[in-house]
Amino acid sequence: QVQLVESGGGLVQPGGTLRLSCVASGITFSIYAMDWFRQAPGKQRELVAGITSAGTTNYADTVKGRFTISRDNAKKIVYLQMNSLKPEDTAVYYCKAHIVGTRMTYWGQGTQVTVSS
Repeated sequence: QVQLVESGGGLVQPGGTLRLSCVASGITFSIYAMDWFRQAPGKQRELVAGITSAGTTNYADTVKGRFTISRDNAKKIVYLQMNSLKPEDTAVYYCKAHIVGTRMTYWGQGTQVTVSS
């Protein structure tokens, strides 16, 4: 059974930092591309950052220079380091595992991030 379990969310003040983790099980983690998405209330889910199986990364313009995605294939974890957080980063953050060009796609349950003073 495939599971993606996110953790690390919470309440943080503007300018603060959080590190999200997504632990995968039931998949050959190293061959999957991993993404972080987020969804704010009343808005569509959007891609925040992605990392390919080869380690190539990409970021939404809104988080470039502030967020860093990384992966540990041995531990089957993908991280999202979030620095200089802003109130507009408030959302539920989801982890996604997928193999490009296939229907192999899995989602986690999400973790809430709230940036507020």
